[in-house]
Amino acid sequence: MTAAPHGGHRDAATPAASAPPAGGGLRRALDHGWVMTVRNLQHDVRAPAEVLLSLCVPLMMVLVFGYVFGAGMAHPGTGGPEGFRTFLMPGIFVMAMLYSVSATATGVAQDADKAVIGRFRSMPMASSALLTGRAAADMLRALLETGVLVGCGLLIGWNWLGTAGEALQAVGLLLLFRFAMTWVGIYLGLAVRDPSLVGLVVYPLAFPLGVLSTTFTPPQLMPAPLAVVAEWNPVSSVVNAARELFGNPGVGGGSWVAQHALPMAVLWPLAILAVCVPPAVARFRRLSR
Repeated sequence: MTAAPHGGHRDAATPAASAPPAGGGLRRALDHGWVMTVRNLQHDVRAPAEVLLSLCVPLMMVLVFGYVFGAGMAHPGTGGPEGFRTFLMPGIFVMAMLYSVSATATGVAQDADKAVIGRFRSMPMASSALLTGRAAADMLRALLETGVLVGCGLLIGWNWLGTAGEALQAVGLLLLFRFAMTWVGIYLGLAVRDPSLVGLVVYPLAFPLGVLSTTFTPPQLMPAPLAVVAEWNPVSSVVNAARELFGNPGVGGGSWVAQHALPMAVLWPLAILAVCVPPAVARFRRLSR
């Protein structure tokens, strides 16, 4: 019989910490994932710079493109500058989901750079909790950010003209896109692992995706090659679908992808998840080796 450490009795909490709780591995993973979710939310409260930045950028876009350049950017079908702001807001919602990549990648890179991930993995906890906790915390934050942006939209005269059910479907599409962007951020954070370099990687990726889309202008007003790129941009599909469900002015278009914005707004995030989740998990497993 093996003696207890230090000649005394084994700590009664040790078996409980190393053994899965009642309910099996799934409940253990969920419990530990929730602990990591709370940890990440507390970190956001103590260091809110990234959260505020992810909100300030879309809000500044509303002010700049809605009020400063609104009269010049308004195009037929939007109903003038005021109508252009209604046209613009669904695109701003999607841009907020897109630029969340920076906050996610920075948080993951900070944990990897400080070897926090390695220390957590050395503990008797479900290894999946580190990734699921990050994703869950980002989604809870996304709900808050979406609520703030919707409130700001209502203040400047935006509103949805569809049913409440359609509006909830639009919010669901926004959150699905945000979930996909969260995993893009997790992968980039694990790949870069240097918080100071995250911005150099994220913004050259996110900025063209946001601008070269139907967020601000319809593809019909772009040069033909750029119009094709904009129409097939995942951001455009989500923006077009959100406008359709909110009942806001859209860009139209005769291409296949423009006419099937709703299914493409679901397929694009699923495709992004299929591409990003496996390599993110693989990189995460290699960190502690």
